[in-house]
Amino acid sequence: MDETETDPQEKKERRSFWNHQLPLERETCIFILVNALDVFMTYLLLVTGNFRESNQLANYFIAGWGIKGMVYFKFTLVAVVTVIAQIVARKKMSTGRNLLNFGSLIVAGVVIYSFALFMRSGYLFK
Repeated sequence: MDETETDPQEKKERRSFWNHQLPLERETCIFILVNALDVFMTYLLLVTGNFRESNQLANYFIAGWGIKGMVYFKFTLVAVVTVIAQIVARKKMSTGRNLLNFGSLIVAGVVIYSFALFMRSGYLFK
């Protein structure tokens, strides 16, 4: 057998590994999207100078590493919650789905509240 040729079984295993669908793809994408919006809205509020981060842990990262620290902190939390939801989904799909949907709903509420604060600040119209 030539070195460039591969075993058909190995090819099939490799193909199935890369073609494996992640459980809860839609829910995971929505969760990541609303969290990205949260980071964006937090950034907008912070640059106005009229607001500060109310989460003391996030504030610690902002104080130490600036906006980059906040982004790393928030997306680390997103990664942890996403991995937990994926692990839970392998045992009980509905529980993993509910975890991501509930998280998305909570963060969407924060985004809407942040947007309302931003609009009330009048920063756009100065």
